[in-house]
Amino acid sequence: MQDADTLFCFAHRGYPKRATENTLQAITHALEFDIDGVEIDVWNVGGELIVKHDRRLGRLLAGQELLTDLSPAEVRKRLLPGGEQVPTLYEVLELVGNHVQLNIELKGPNCAELATRVLESYVRDNNATFEQYLFSSFDHRQVYECLQRLPQVRRGALVDGVPLDLAALGEPLKAYSIHHSLNFVCPEIIADARQRGFKNYVFTVNHRHDLELVAAMGADGVFTDEPQLIMDYNQSRTAEMMVEQLAGSDSNFPHP
Repeated sequence: MQDADTLFCFAHRGYPKRATENTLQAITHALEFDIDGVEIDVWNVGGELIVKHDRRLGRLLAGQELLTDLSPAEVRKRLLPGGEQVPTLYEVLELVGNHVQLNIELKGPNCAELATRVLESYVRDNNATFEQYLFSSFDHRQVYECLQRLPQVRRGALVDGVPLDLAALGEPLKAYSIHHSLNFVCPEIIADARQRGFKNYVFTVNHRHDLELVAAMGADGVFTDEPQLIMDYNQSRTAEMMVEQLAGSDSNFPHP
């Protein structure tokens, strides 16, 4: 788990290098590591929140239709590579339980009302809390709707660029975090977000050099397809800090 000078690790769509992304199997593989959180994508498909990234079929599911033109039953009939069904948000909530944080990214339109309702139902039925959840989206109107409907759940604003007013976009959302694209993240927006009280998370970081780059900028954490990479980085940083502490304490004692 995250300590000072280490990075918060969100397993991006589970562990897609070990199982098909956004599946229960991929999430199960991610939970085998000492990760801090899991990120998933949801679409409102016929009144059901389906866990999937793409708006159109063809990459992982057979067909060319728009996801939102199908019924939930039709989507779940088309098996993913590996033979799994596309899961629902509720199934993911049950799997994750209280093990780690869950970032629910609202991908398509009209997700906010349904997402808050499903999460509220799950928390009530399982005597859970809202503390481990985070709603996020590039659609900041839906993030704002989540604030109105279920303010107990933290909110993340995704940005794929550098706004003129930097991290000010998080203010009306009462955001917990700003989620920056690796392609555009810069020290100025990270510093501005921190000054405003927001966490800084960067997506999607899969290489050690990029990891060190965003860490040097002051990022709090990353979304990654390679949780093992983040675990190794955090372990090395912890070891370095221990060596520094030992060296510092040793220097406080007189030597013969």
